[in-house]
Amino acid sequence: MTDLLEAFRMVGQMDVLIAILASAIYGLVVGSLPGLSATMATALLVPVTFYLSPIAAVATIITSSAMAIFSGDIPGCLLRIPGTPASAAYTDESYAMTRKGQAELALGTGLWFSAIGGIVGTISLLVMAPALAEVALNFSTFEYFWLAVLGLMCATLVARSSPVKAIASMLLGLLFACIGMENPAGTPRFTFGMTDLLGGIEPLPALVGVFAVSQVMRALAEAEPPPLPRRRFGSILAGQWSLTKRYQWPMWRGNIIGIIIGVLPGAGADMAAWVSYAMSKRFSKEPQKFGTGHPEGLVESGASNNASLASGWVPALLFGIPGDTITAIAIGVLYMKGLNPGPTLFTERASSMYALYIIFILANIIMIPLGIVMIRVAATVLRAPRASIMPVILLLCAVGAFATGNNLFAVLLVAFFGVVGYVMERNGYPVAAMVLGIVMGTMVEQSFVTSLIKSDNSLLPFIERPISAVLAAITAGALLWPVVAWVLRRSAARRMAPQRG
Repeated sequence: MTDLLEAFRMVGQMDVLIAILASAIYGLVVGSLPGLSATMATALLVPVTFYLSPIAAVATIITSSAMAIFSGDIPGCLLRIPGTPASAAYTDESYAMTRKGQAELALGTGLWFSAIGGIVGTISLLVMAPALAEVALNFSTFEYFWLAVLGLMCATLVARSSPVKAIASMLLGLLFACIGMENPAGTPRFTFGMTDLLGGIEPLPALVGVFAVSQVMRALAEAEPPPLPRRRFGSILAGQWSLTKRYQWPMWRGNIIGIIIGVLPGAGADMAAWVSYAMSKRFSKEPQKFGTGHPEGLVESGASNNASLASGWVPALLFGIPGDTITAIAIGVLYMKGLNPGPTLFTERASSMYALYIIFILANIIMIPLGIVMIRVAATVLRAPRASIMPVILLLCAVGAFATGNNLFAVLLVAFFGVVGYVMERNGYPVAAMVLGIVMGTMVEQSFVTSLIKSDNSLLPFIERPISAVLAAITAGALLWPVVAWVLRRSAARRMAPQRG
């Protein structure tokens, strides 16, 4: 109870409340602009967090990402252009509702069920994380090694591109993580005689480049979206309670899918939305109505993408393994503010953890009134010319990169990773897998080398310890699953060939 009261006192500080409100408005605006993702909105906030208290800094990440995921529905519904990747799964459905004259119902559904999903996801974080922390206190470097490798494998399995391209992206990220002297031997690697590379590649400049600068480059290559016609909206939340009662099972299914996918490293809200929309259509009693402006898919997907946001913090807070690209940025902010991820965080800094839970719930509650306001002013925001927005984003990227290291080399790193991200996405390579490799590369190497030192170069302890053996078996299964799936597909194709003949 003492920790809980201290958490309320932390959140009640004026700087934290201002940070929550300001980042909420910022997230709503950035998310509603077509093509500017929630990850990019979070990455641009990193330089601001330097000047905030630890709780206020994390509050900006939590609030802005939750708001941006919802507000990405607005241009998708009104213009058929998803504001964020998480909105792309059901953009056609919501736009079909707008063409039927039900724009208010579509936008209200996204807002209402996003808030519900966020709160349910927070409850899952509240329940799962402390329970898993008790188990994680018994982890050694052997278990952390397998956990990190399993996280990397999961990121390649859930990628929407081919597993080969996802593994290639992940290996590229691990290669970038090898640069510098921060290795067990303290030996300079891949520095090419450049002193600026001795400190290695910091994850934050890489993230800003991959998700922000590459987006500016894509915007230069794409046509300007059509202007939004002015219109007056009616009641936004009208009919949402009846939808909640009518589609309560899809809502709960979306929440559960979002929680499960959020815990998987590298998956994220966009994967949760796609899977939930597909599940909704598969199990619906009216599948023929999907694509014609049917709200059932919006209910399940809207609940799922925000539920995954909160549950993605479970591996991030427990092990320093990002559940998605947003928590990859959050991990860097947590380290910067002295809230080092790990199971001891829940015992030594319990009040700070309670404060994060309160911020999550508060962010999803204020999403409803602020979201209604955002929907009503959407026409003004969506009329902002791209030529005015993109230079500002580039300037913020440069300033933020300089602030992370106080040198111009960080700015060059951001530009370099912007080009890398643009080229990778143009060729179908998932940048999220590369980011995971950069963030977790040091953890994989240090856990492996430390374990070998402790075991006198023996590999047996990696599979002798009970928890380590279970994690090793799961990792092997994840590694072999693409091969097994390929063999099964080939055998099924061979069985079908004589039937066709």
